[in-house]
Amino acid sequence: MTPTGHLDADACYRAVQSRDRRFDGVFYTAVRTTGIYCRPSCPARTPAIRNVTFHATAASAHAAGYRACKRCLPDATPGSPEWDVAADVAGRAMRLIADGLVDREGVDGLARRVGYTPRHLGRLLSQELGATPLSLARARRAQSARVLIETTDLPLTDVAFAAGFASVRQFNDTLREIYAASPSELRGRRSGVRGAGVVTMRLPVRTPFAGRRLLDFLAYHLVPGVEVAGPGWYARTLDLPHAPGTVRLHLEDLPGGLPDDLTADLTADLTAGGTGAVTAEFRLQDLRDTAAASERVRRLLDADCDPLAVDHHLGADPVLGRLVRATPGLRVPGQVDGDETAIRTVIGQQVSVTGARTVAGRLVVEHGRTVDSDIPGLTHLFPDAATLALADPETLPMPRARGRALVGLAAALADGTVLLDRGPDRDDVRRRLVALTGIGPWTADYVAMRALGHPDVFLPTDLAVRRVLADLGGDADPERWRPWRSYALMHLWNTLMPETPQAALQTTEEN
Repeated sequence: MTPTGHLDADACYRAVQSRDRRFDGVFYTAVRTTGIYCRPSCPARTPAIRNVTFHATAASAHAAGYRACKRCLPDATPGSPEWDVAADVAGRAMRLIADGLVDREGVDGLARRVGYTPRHLGRLLSQELGATPLSLARARRAQSARVLIETTDLPLTDVAFAAGFASVRQFNDTLREIYAASPSELRGRRSGVRGAGVVTMRLPVRTPFAGRRLLDFLAYHLVPGVEVAGPGWYARTLDLPHAPGTVRLHLEDLPGGLPDDLTADLTADLTAGGTGAVTAEFRLQDLRDTAAASERVRRLLDADCDPLAVDHHLGADPVLGRLVRATPGLRVPGQVDGDETAIRTVIGQQVSVTGARTVAGRLVVEHGRTVDSDIPGLTHLFPDAATLALADPETLPMPRARGRALVGLAAALADGTVLLDRGPDRDDVRRRLVALTGIGPWTADYVAMRALGHPDVFLPTDLAVRRVLADLGGDADPERWRPWRSYALMHLWNTLMPETPQAALQTTEEN
């Protein structure tokens, strides 16, 4: 089954018959007799195969005239993990559309980012995903509107424009078509009310989800002023297209996983996973940023990962198996801003994590923009590339060579020589990175893993990795870990990662 290509109808139907939750978000089932589409795990009675068609995206089902099921809410699923694995044009375009690029720059802007003409991109997405760029953006707008309707007190007219619709009429018609309900009817179903500017979401993730270890990683690497953490939560500032914002995440372990006996037949056990959710509270100065904010935080969470596929593959390895069973559902922490990730990576070259945090904190105070936040400790946005490109390397709190490398990288990011928005091809991005002074293979590959969501990166020269592998013993062969070497790397680093640092928690509490 290839979610970004042509779907195998027989394989899809078997997944529907077994209500296999692994495929929620990978494809959608449209039922001709009811006119609705569902996720594969929908608890409704399984329709006859002659009455169903399968779609790679919700937008494809919309374009075919189907409405979203009110029981299983198929548009509220994680995205397809294949978009990161394959990293093809369709997957890269989907990431940019989810970030709201079509609303901001149109189809022409999307086509420029992925390197195609608008007409050819439209043909490609119609072939691969069953929908045009405009249809895919329309589906995203509908989902954003539903979230705003159900979580804020905004007048419905304001919701329409905040979600990206061009008119109230378009907003009303789209929601009636997709949800078979008017905006006012959707608002009547909500369970709670939030104030304008505060949007609380349950971001879907596949389970198992090792939320506590993700929190430990983020808290260990946090930059003062930009990020704070406490028991069970993490918060940070967001530099969004229209205005700054903040997000506070509640991170906990969500159960599910593999059996202890990995030599057994796993056919039945692989359906044990499901879909959980991470609660995120966004405070946005401009609600048009709702879609961009949620998509960027989903990247941070590695929300589209298929943990059962990863754990099954790595868990059978004689070296990694014990680590995988100890921490099922371990994620590769992503990013909310690719430029920030790359700059922080250069800052951290050849220094300790604590030292990198200190230097980054000084850069934030000197070059970051201040923000108003009701979360203690969040005071600044991370400095943008254009600002750092103008800095004098001699004045930066780091060795001069590294300062020159940082300013050179910032200049390349600011002028578009290097783009880290997941639009360009990963290999092209890597070539451009290593061509910059002071950017070596380790830095480029780490950026690919964190900023570009590359699932198959390994860092053989990393000293910590070498030490862990030596301690584990055995015949470690990273080639056996493809296409999930980034996750193997995280399992190795995880053995060295402390629990959420008390210093970070004390700083948050004192503020």
